[in-house]
Amino acid sequence: MVRQERARWWQGPLVGFDLETTGTDPAESRIVTAALVETVGGLPVRTSRWLLDPGVPIPEQARAIHGISDEQARTRGRPAAAAVEEVAAALCALLAEGVPVVAFNAPFDLSLLDAELRRHGRVPLAERLAGRLVAPVLDALVIDRAVDRYRKGSRGLQRVCEVYGVELLDAHEAASDALAAVRVAVALGERYPAQVGELSLTALHEQQVRWYREWAQDFQAWLRKGKDPDAVVDARWPMR
Repeated sequence: MVRQERARWWQGPLVGFDLETTGTDPAESRIVTAALVETVGGLPVRTSRWLLDPGVPIPEQARAIHGISDEQARTRGRPAAAAVEEVAAALCALLAEGVPVVAFNAPFDLSLLDAELRRHGRVPLAERLAGRLVAPVLDALVIDRAVDRYRKGSRGLQRVCEVYGVELLDAHEAASDALAAVRVAVALGERYPAQVGELSLTALHEQQVRWYREWAQDFQAWLRKGKDPDAVVDARWPMR
């Protein structure tokens, strides 16, 4: 009898999640676009996109990144409260089925979505999941930073895609970034089997909690030695 090899998490269903926003503070920024890209083995099988009217002006700096103007958001965007509800419902339905959510810098996207839910009087993510952890989450940035700690240069999505041979066709378009994050995660699983690819989803989620905490502590110490003696880096992952 031929023994079949156990499938790894990176060979199965994953859903990429990305937001484009009005700013960089997850507690205060608003969602402009959102995307969920359902994949199997890194190949997209279903893509869901949302364009929102955030209800506030989109700063020029943000518009220059994602290309969405105030006029586009007002005339073509969905009301924020309704769209945020749809995004959260779709995301939590996949989590409830055990599908891992892949993001690039998860604490930003997940925390911002949760803040928007609370802002609009909607049920937060954890409550939608019956109070359990928002998991499993795979953060391509956290994993890359841990397994290739001393690589110099940018850790932005575009550069990380170059490192792992992932094509990023339309940077800062939510669905494109979400798919790229999935494909980076798949590449990490393939390239680092002992550290990443052969771990169970539970073990890898817990490992990322530790990796992120260690990075935050080191980054905080570095900031305090130099430019900001009072710096505080939030060590919570995948949500704040």
